[in-house]
Amino acid sequence: MPDFLFEYEAIAEGLSPVCGVDEAGRGPWAGPVVAGAAMLDPETLPDSLRAGLDDSKKLKAGRREILFDLLAQHAITGLGIATIEEIDRLNILQATMLAMSRAVADLKVKPGMALVDGNRLPDLPCPALSIVKGDGRSLSIAGASIVAKVSRDKIMTKLAEKYPGYGWEHNAGYGTKKHQQGLAEFGVTEHHRRSFAPIAKLLES
Repeated sequence: MPDFLFEYEAIAEGLSPVCGVDEAGRGPWAGPVVAGAAMLDPETLPDSLRAGLDDSKKLKAGRREILFDLLAQHAITGLGIATIEEIDRLNILQATMLAMSRAVADLKVKPGMALVDGNRLPDLPCPALSIVKGDGRSLSIAGASIVAKVSRDKIMTKLAEKYPGYGWEHNAGYGTKKHQQGLAEFGVTEHHRRSFAPIAKLLES
């Protein structure tokens, strides 16, 4: 389970406050990539929130939404989005880095240290540490992963109201059977990532 070990190490070095950073939506065929940033206070974080935070992929949707609301009450959070156009122009990795930079910039308090999920670091205005599988090791990154995942799911559910044939409210834009059926029947939308091979292949044909 994630804990505050990395955060306490940064605080001991005088690098506080600490934020966690994570993304959601690198793999889907449609929709933006979304990053979250979360700044938690180890001294005041409620036990109910501390005990519930984990890698967002390990949590059921209902549980994520409860934790998302608790984070809004008990943490400082930021959100960053990179658009379809930016994904296609920059590539998904660079668009993800851009979204992460925007999430940190969206925080109301400037961090002294950022803990970033993965093995690459975005351009940030503070010292940063990349942590592989950090959403399962750092409570701040776990919080950021929930902010990113729930926020992106809400975006895709909203887009599904306008484009109901692709199942985005359930698959969040991933290449599921329902999504593939929608593409075959209705074609490529403005929200599909044209630089991704399955979509590019459809456009070529």
